[in-house]
Amino acid sequence: MFSFDYLMFMIPAFILMGFTSWYVKHAYSKWSKVRATSGLTGQQAAERLMSAGGLYGIKINTIAGEMTDHYDPRNKTLNLSQGVANQPSVAALAIAAHELGHAMQDADDYFPLRLRGALVPMVNIGSNLGWILIMIGLFINFTEIAWLGVIFFALGAVFALATLPVEFDASARAKRLLADSGIVNRSDELGGVKSVLNAAALTYVAALVTAILQIFYYVTLIGRRRD
Repeated sequence: MFSFDYLMFMIPAFILMGFTSWYVKHAYSKWSKVRATSGLTGQQAAERLMSAGGLYGIKINTIAGEMTDHYDPRNKTLNLSQGVANQPSVAALAIAAHELGHAMQDADDYFPLRLRGALVPMVNIGSNLGWILIMIGLFINFTEIAWLGVIFFALGAVFALATLPVEFDASARAKRLLADSGIVNRSDELGGVKSVLNAAALTYVAALVTAILQIFYYVTLIGRRRD
C-alpha cells in the first residue's frame, strides 16, 4: 500500500522528469551539432565575455563528463565539460555563458545565490534525516516525530524554490551577454541558445514539483495514520 500510494502521488513528477530528461538531451544534441558562426568554442567565448565584463580572477577548468558544467564560487572557478570548452557549437556557447552568468551573480553578491548557498548544509542534513524521522514516527505511532521529519524534508523543496531565480537569472544574463557582445547575432542561433537554456531551466522546475509532491505524500500518509 505504501509503494502504491507513493506511485499514485508521484506519477505526474515521473512524467515531468521523463519529459525533461528527453527535452534536455534533445536540445543539447541538436544544438551541439550546429557550429556557431563566430567560430568560438565555449572556453574562448567565456574568456572574451569575462574580459568584456571586467570579471577578473576567475579560472577556467576543463572537466570530464557531459553537461557537468558548473561555476564554483568557493574557488572562483568556471568548470566546463570537454564538449562545451572545446567545441564551437551553439549549445557550447549557451552553456558557457550560463555558467558565466553565475560568476557574474557571485561578483554582484546576488542575494538568491547567497541564499541558495546558505541552504546547502541544512538541505544535506534534512534530506537524510527527514525521511528517517518520518519512518520512525510512523513505525512507533508517534506522529510528532513524523511531522518533524516532514519539516526537515521540506528543506529540499525550499532549496529547489530558491534555485529557480538563480538559474533563470543566469540564463537571462547569458542571453544578454551573447547578444550584446555579438558572439551570437543570428536569429536562428539566438533561438538555439534559448532552446538549450529553457530545457536546462525546466529541470529545476521538475525538481521543485517532485519535492512538493513528495511532501504532499508524506503529509497525507501521516494524516491518515493520525486519523
